Amino acid sequence: MKTINIKNSNEEIQIGKVVCVGRNYADHAKEMGNDIPDKFPIVFMKTATCMINSGESVVHPDYSENLHHEVELVLLIGSTVKNANDEEAENAIAGYAVGLDMTLRDLQFKSKEKGEPWTFAKIFDTSGVLSEFVSKDEYELTGNERIYLSVNGETKQDAIVGLMLFNPVETIKNISSRMTLEKGDLIFTGTPAGVSRVAKGDKLSGGIENIGNIETTIV
Repeated sequence: MKTINIKNSNEEIQIGKVVCVGRNYADHAKEMGNDIPDKFPIVFMKTATCMINSGESVVHPDYSENLHHEVELVLLIGSTVKNANDEEAENAIAGYAVGLDMTLRDLQFKSKEKGEPWTFAKIFDTSGVLSEFVSKDEYELTGNERIYLSVNGETKQDAIVGLMLFNPVETIKNISSRMTLEKGDLIFTGTPAGVSRVAKGDKLSGGIENIGNIETTIV
């Protein structure tokens, strides 16, 4: 059982579904040669067993030669929501964290070429890294927050979360129109441009302004 902690709270929340949004920053979609979604976000899943905490190591699978970093804003769902309107979607957000969606890009590309799901490019153990969560009662997102990541001290990703094509409320509305979201579910909201390959020994550090910081080492 995987749990998350909220800053300044003793409550431990069990992680439920981990829903991830792809191509939510136009520049990232372009750098990957993908079309930009216009009406509904690209959605895929991770599992709770993928998740580790900031400071723990990402284990590079030996069956891949192209591991990429993707820094993201993560939403914590605090209540059950289905077919949410704007107010219900906003109220469903319990907190925010910084996340890393680690991706086996070579497996993903091969699967896409064959027209097959790229699930195994996303759900290997340690493929999701989480910072501590900040309660929305303590901080409410403005969209002006800087999101950034460096590898071995070199900046790779640097943007603001307001560049998302689908903001958190729109994302929850869209996802909840297709599936029920429940307390403990996490939503990775997509990554800005600048993703790149990492190798064993690389040190990753990043964060989101006013939300938190994240770090990990590839082993």
